[in-house]
Amino acid sequence: TGWRLGYAAAPAEILAGMHKVHQYIIMCAPTPAQVAGIEALREGEDAVQEMLQQYDQRRGVIVQGLNSIGMPCFEPHGAFYAFPSIENTALDSEQFSEKLLYEQKVAVVPGNAFGECGEGFVRCSYATSLVKIEEALTRMQEFVEKYRK
Repeated sequence: TGWRLGYAAAPAEILAGMHKVHQYIIMCAPTPAQVAGIEALREGEDAVQEMLQQYDQRRGVIVQGLNSIGMPCFEPHGAFYAFPSIENTALDSEQFSEKLLYEQKVAVVPGNAFGECGEGFVRCSYATSLVKIEEALTRMQEFVEKYRK
């Protein structure tokens, strides 16, 4: 959306360095985002707890689903992305991602976009509805079976 708001907490010497960069690349956060941020901090805890429950449920569905279709995956403990292995297919991460998009209309990010060590993996977002996650898993299962080693 372009309406992003953030903050940083760090040791003073790191913040000083961050400020040097920040002052030349960002003018300020948009006023509506600042007002919304204040409101979220004051009144948003219930919404945060609800979102956490939803993301926890989605994470469980995607991780269990990926593991069950032959894409081994650890449970993520950070952002809303799973990073399953594609080692059971005959494809590298870019081939896998491109073919999956064109053949099954499911978008993932090739693991090598995150560096050499990401090869052999893809990034899957679960920042969407359970219905879409389940549909994507169904399509991915068909795809993985087609390209299984």
